[in-house]
Amino acid sequence: MASQEVEVLVVGAGQAGIAMSEHLGERGIAHLVLERDRIAERWRSMRWDSLVANGPAWHDRFPGLEFSGIEPGAFASKDQVADYFEAYAEKIAAPVRCGVEVTSVRRKAGAPGFHVETSDGNFEARYVVAATGPFQKPVIPAVVPQSPGLVQIHSSSYRNPEQLPDGGVLVVGAGSSGVQIAAEIQRSGRQVHLSVGPHDRPPRSYRGRDFCWWLGVLGMWDASTPPQGAEHVTIAVSGADGGHTVDFRALAEEGITLVGRTVAFENGTMNFAGDLRDNLARGDAHYLGLLDEADAYVERNGLDLPEEPEARLRRPDPESLTDPIRELDLAGAGIRSIVWATGFAVDYGWLQVDAFDEKGKPRQQRGVSSEPGIYFLGLPWQSRRGSSFIWGVWHDAKYVADQISIQRSYRAHNEEHPLVAGGAAGVPAGVAG
Repeated sequence: MASQEVEVLVVGAGQAGIAMSEHLGERGIAHLVLERDRIAERWRSMRWDSLVANGPAWHDRFPGLEFSGIEPGAFASKDQVADYFEAYAEKIAAPVRCGVEVTSVRRKAGAPGFHVETSDGNFEARYVVAATGPFQKPVIPAVVPQSPGLVQIHSSSYRNPEQLPDGGVLVVGAGSSGVQIAAEIQRSGRQVHLSVGPHDRPPRSYRGRDFCWWLGVLGMWDASTPPQGAEHVTIAVSGADGGHTVDFRALAEEGITLVGRTVAFENGTMNFAGDLRDNLARGDAHYLGLLDEADAYVERNGLDLPEEPEARLRRPDPESLTDPIRELDLAGAGIRSIVWATGFAVDYGWLQVDAFDEKGKPRQQRGVSSEPGIYFLGLPWQSRRGSSFIWGVWHDAKYVADQISIQRSYRAHNEEHPLVAGGAAGVPAGVAG
């Protein structure tokens, strides 16, 4: 079967792939989006049942379409988010082909572009955009060996408390996913231990404005690099139950036992680092620091926003903080399940080009790869702090589309003005090749 030719091949039809398609289409650039499952599949099948977006509907969307049937300040469910991207793809007439898995991308020998193999035939593409995002391969640390009587699942496989066996649950990871899952399981009547590592803890809202608004007006979304040592720090914020500020002391009052970072397992006993107090203190400092910056902004700009002194009140330290647990016999504590809310790793095994460093991390700047013709989209901190959010990936896609347009213009000039003996007029020989 002859290969199909396409100028730009976009791999992945999640939020990154749909945003990329919009910007390419606006520039009249022929392209095709390949998706191995359905549009926004990870929102549908790799999230728990009660998940909602962590940003309000007015904020976590593309500029060209509002959420349907949702109040601007509400938080869309996972299925509503997936439906939104399907509707957006239809709105922009995105050329998406679902059910097609890309198995390899290789540079063509002696010719520009790439040879692409898929589950539905081969393609020849001049440019390839890897829009598969950062949530590709669930990470479960090699801490606890598989053993009878102890169920271990990643948060991407968790759906609801009923899928877990009877008994207590240890949730490892205190970012947005871990906190929401732990609270849901605890409300189902089970005893929950929550392993809390380093985190940032913004207020859900303050003085009548959502934290997404505060990060915007304070210029924090546009930070181009994370603070030193904070590249992978989790964010503890929740849109569940209408949205609320994550308060670990409140979770403890509700019955969840807090423990420090999970570090080792031996002979049925889990060992935790002695960092719980420091981790909560760091989260508290981040929280109060944002309140201070918000107050200063209000005063500086003369805004009439209601004061909220109660936001600075702190609950008493729970026993699990004053007398921390360093070792826990899981069977003795009745724990029969572990939910690992420990994030994801990238998986670019199909992208067989020279675009990665020795650790497998893409070599790129704002999505432009070190391998000419290869682009990335949907990476954390790709251009700014907001790159991981729906609206952020839309703006990153615009930049990548601009770079593809620039390269197309150089190629068009080369094709329209071929070199002749002695060089083309005004162009030194060899420059335009």
